[in-house]
Amino acid sequence: MQLAVTKRDIAKKPHSLRLEGVLPAVVYGRSEDSTPISINRKDFEKVFKVAGESQIITLTGLDGEKQALIHDVTVHPVSGATLHADFYAIEKGQKVTVSVPLEFDGVSPAVKDKGGILMKIMHELEIECEPKDLPQHILVDISKLVELDSQIHVSDLKLPASAKISAAPEEVVAMISVAQEEPVEEAAPADLSAIEISEDRGKKEEEGDAAAPAAEAKE
Repeated sequence: MQLAVTKRDIAKKPHSLRLEGVLPAVVYGRSEDSTPISINRKDFEKVFKVAGESQIITLTGLDGEKQALIHDVTVHPVSGATLHADFYAIEKGQKVTVSVPLEFDGVSPAVKDKGGILMKIMHELEIECEPKDLPQHILVDISKLVELDSQIHVSDLKLPASAKISAAPEEVVAMISVAQEEPVEEAAPADLSAIEISEDRGKKEEEGDAAAPAAEAKE
């Protein structure tokens, strides 16, 4: 995957470039000075949609082709428009460490036939490998989740031969959970002892009602 770039004149304001449909960016590496570059914004967005931050792309238009990773992308907090991008240049023979997204595929019998709930514990895995072996994603086959206590561990994933991972092999990637029915709480019987009844108050009210006609008759 290739992306055409040009060296950028830093005297020109980034805002002016964006108005022209140009994305300001920078490329740097372990032993390479930072170089301001500019890219056609639409071309960048097409490549970024496919490559993300885990695929090696080839930058053309500089002093020879450069293999690089899209290292960081700045977007507008409201509009979501792309404002700036960082590229990390990869040296020949250099291994890269990247968080690769996990892609869940298949149908779990435990979910389909037994009413289980699929729990995705991990969504990406950090790996170190040679650029040529870097996968776009790591496949997780959930058809292996057959029983309600089934789990998929890191050790079950298929990784490139040159890949090294920081996660422990026994870490859970996905598992089946069983829905728990919430117990229905029975309403507690009313505590009649907590209800205070005043006999005196009742008598006074009756006496008051009886006294009213007598007073009217006296008048």
